[in-house]
Amino acid sequence: MSNLQRLSDLTEKNKMLANMHYEHLDNELTSERAVAANLLYKFNNSSPDEHHQRAVILQDLLGNMGSDCEIKQPFQCDYGYNLKLGDRVFMNYGCVILDCNEITIGSDTLLAPGVQISAAYHPVDPQSRLEKLEAAAAIKIGSNVWIGANAVICPGVSIGNNTTIGAGSVVTKDIPADVIAVGSPCKVIRNLNK
Repeated sequence: MSNLQRLSDLTEKNKMLANMHYEHLDNELTSERAVAANLLYKFNNSSPDEHHQRAVILQDLLGNMGSDCEIKQPFQCDYGYNLKLGDRVFMNYGCVILDCNEITIGSDTLLAPGVQISAAYHPVDPQSRLEKLEAAAAIKIGSNVWIGANAVICPGVSIGNNTTIGAGSVVTKDIPADVIAVGSPCKVIRNLNK
């Protein structure tokens, strides 16, 4: 079987998870986003004292969620099943996660209000955008990370353990462990081990 034939046998979902251009309006993907949207509607419109109901919704929505996680309303994501949370992850109000590829968030990580994490991206070629193609690159955020308010985490980056990302930062490249990094684009300003 030729490589071209193998590529043509891939579903749009397989292409999405392989960081290849895919048609995001594909029926399977559209259906899966609709399932997530309905669960998110129930979660975001539940009463704060409906702890058990909210926990059940999040278990149905997310691919893997550790113990003692807390997600404040409103919360948005594309699919949910590509989001992997460690233990004691905290997401404050208004976090948006475009999980078109796997997004891993380690234990004890804190997301301030308005954090945006996007695995999804569009081609820079205008014709490809007109063809409704997009792609998605996995994101890995380590353990005990603090991401400040309104920070943006771009596709394909990783952030090391124990790192702090300043409020309003735009993370376009990998950030190592044990540092404080700020700005747009986000850059290391201090090493915590020195």
